[in-house]
Parts: sequence; C-alpha cells; structure tokens
Amino acid sequence: MVTMLARASNSTQRSKRSVTVLCVFALMLAMTATLGAKDKKQVAPAKPDKGPNPLDVLDYSKIVWPNPPSIARIKYTGQFFGEKREAKTQQQVKSGWMDKLAGATAGDIPQNQKLFFQLVQPYGIASDSKGRIYIADGKVRAIFIYNPETKAVELLKNGVQARMHLLTGLAIDDSDRLFVADSELKHVLVFGKEHKVEAIISQGLVLPGGIAIDNENRFLYVADTGVDQIAVFDADPPFKYIRSIGTRSGKHDLTAPGDFSQPTNVAVDADGNVFVTDTWNNRVQVFDAEGKFIRAFGKAGDGPGYFARPKGIAVDADGHVWVADAMQDRVQVFTPEGKLLIWMGDNGLLPGQFSALAGLAIDKNNRVLTSEQYPGRVQIFRYVTDAEAKLEWTEREKLAAEKKTAPAAKKESAQAKPETTVPK
Repeated sequence: MVTMLARASNSTQRSKRSVTVLCVFALMLAMTATLGAKDKKQVAPAKPDKGPNPLDVLDYSKIVWPNPPSIARIKYTGQFFGEKREAKTQQQVKSGWMDKLAGATAGDIPQNQKLFFQLVQPYGIASDSKGRIYIADGKVRAIFIYNPETKAVELLKNGVQARMHLLTGLAIDDSDRLFVADSELKHVLVFGKEHKVEAIISQGLVLPGGIAIDNENRFLYVADTGVDQIAVFDADPPFKYIRSIGTRSGKHDLTAPGDFSQPTNVAVDADGNVFVTDTWNNRVQVFDAEGKFIRAFGKAGDGPGYFARPKGIAVDADGHVWVADAMQDRVQVFTPEGKLLIWMGDNGLLPGQFSALAGLAIDKNNRVLTSEQYPGRVQIFRYVTDAEAKLEWTEREKLAAEKKTAPAAKKESAQAKPETTVPK
C-alpha cells in the first residue's frame, strides 16, 4: 500500500508525508492490538478452583475395623508405592557424535544420575529388627527396603547383590538373615546382615513361593507350588534338607487332608504349628512342628469365612490366623481352629481396599503388611492386641461408671448444704 501511494503522488514531499502517516498509523494499530491482547490476558477468567484432593485431606487415623463405637482392632497407618521417576529425567536429548561413538542412544540416562524405581509386582514381605520393610518385586527383579520412619528406600538389585529373576517369597529370621525365594531360578537365596549372599538352597525345589521361618525350632518352610508340597530345611548353615509335607505330585489335583493343590504361602505360630494356604483347594491346612496333619478349615465361596484363591498368610501375637484372599481382595482373621473373627477390604484402590491382593506378613511391632500386584503397592496396618483392647475396654467402663455416679454425687452434695436465711 505504501508503494502505490508513492507512485500516485507527483510530489516527493507529499510521498514522504504519506509514508510517515501510514507508518504512524500502522504503529498505532500494532500498539492497540498489543494493549488489547494484554487487557484480554489480564481480564481472562481464572480457572475454577477444584478444591483440595479428597485423598490429601482424608484423616487416615479414622480408618479402623470394626467401626466405632466398637473398639478398633485394625488401624490403617499408611502405604508404599516406591519412588516415581521425575518427568525431567525422561526427556529425549539429541545424541552427539561422541555419544554415538560410545554406543549411547538418545534418551539414555547418564551413569551418574540417580535411578528411581516404583513397585510393579510386589509379593513377599518381611520386616527386620530395625523395623524396615522388605518387599520382593518379581517384575523389577529387586528387593525394596523401605524405612517407614525416614521414608528412605534402598534396593537389592539383580546383577548387583545377586542374580534375581521372579522373586516371590520373603522371610527374615531373628538374626536379620534374609531368605528370598526365586520361582524362576528354582532356589532360595540367603543373605547375611550386610546383604551379601551366604548360601543358595535348591535341593528338590521346582517352583518355590512363599516361605516362613520357625525361629524356635530353626526350620525353614518353603511352599513349592510346582510339586504341591511344603519343603522343610534347616534354617542354619549348611541349610540341610529335612523333609517335605504332603504328597509330591505337580498335577494340582490332590484334595485329601494333608495333601495340597498349588500351596502358595506358609506361616508359623509361637508353638511351631504350620499354617499353609492350600490355594486351589480354597482352604488352610494346619500341621505340627513334626509335619503331622492337625486340621483344615475353609471352603470355596464368596462370602465372609469362605475362600477364593487364598494366598498370603500370617499369625499375629495372639495366635490369630490372617489370610489374604486374592480373588475377593479381602483379608480375613480366624482363630487357629478356623472361626472367623473379623474381615476387611474389597476391590479398589482406596486405603483398606485391595487389587490383586497377594502377600501378607505381621511383624514384631504388630504391623500388618499387605502387597497388591496390580497397583503395585504395600499397605501398612496396625493390629490392636487382645491386651490393648482389654485395657481400652476397662478404661471405657471406668469412664462410664464415673459419668453414672456423677449426677448422684452432685445431688447428695446439694442436699448436704445447710439452709441459709436471708436477713430482713
């Protein structure tokens, strides 16, 4: 437009004035547009405030079983997922010629950069004398060591501390020796206090899964799902094979008392009795320390007291038997004889709910630990012992008695006061 106006003018002065006017006009338009954009940006409506995340403001201390006013016997205390890698560490970067020469590709993480891991398929759980929680993850091929107090996380990694593949069972004895079942490599690794491999137990094992330690009798129990048996070893070097419980099969079709169909986990009580989740038979079988059959309880069903693929199992300080049900995503608590006492959970991702529930353990601090394989998490609960519950019940009765006698005492006090006369 500026060129056309200049050619139409016969005067150079008029041309210059026209150009000047148009330039000023264009500048004014640009400024107006800029100011308008700024004004629009300033007056743009703010995004609606969605408020705080309900999970962030939830009072976890109120999540208990059974519900008030009953005395709580199980309390939710927290959960652990692992550490997520920040998005910045995953940004793709262009490879330089020296990187290509060294064999690195775009997006490779530098060797000096810290790696973060998240739980993917946790199963076995245990706790050491310091209260740290050990979690075996078969997909990550590592053992997470989580400190609930400091939130610090350590890792025992495949190819570093030991060769590890499909990790399943986990147990720690009273000297903090760590036992780890590897189903794919068909053995149990034994780590010392410093997390160095001391031994490998493999005699007769085909598909080792859940494991347990009898600290009193020094027995190591290994649930061998591959041959439908419980293998028993000495829990001290040289970790000699002792015997097996159940008939060796592998066809997973045995139903007689004392035999198993895909036994997955095992637990030991204070008297040395052995509790086994006979998973495909949907029952729990009980044996003495010599491996003799005592009883069985449970049968297939979807209601409380029934089982649908029971897996994790543990015994608390009062001798109650806790069982994790994989299909029903439910934890049930029984007497040693099999009477249902309480249950919790259903399918979901909220605290106290489960998804693909697998492992279960109870430590000396009365913490109940559960592992789920689909969300990849471990939930932590607190078991309120019989003695603690009795003490709270006594305190409640005392307070109730005081409230009951308070009105009567007040009335008696009022009647005992001498009459006073008002001077005229």
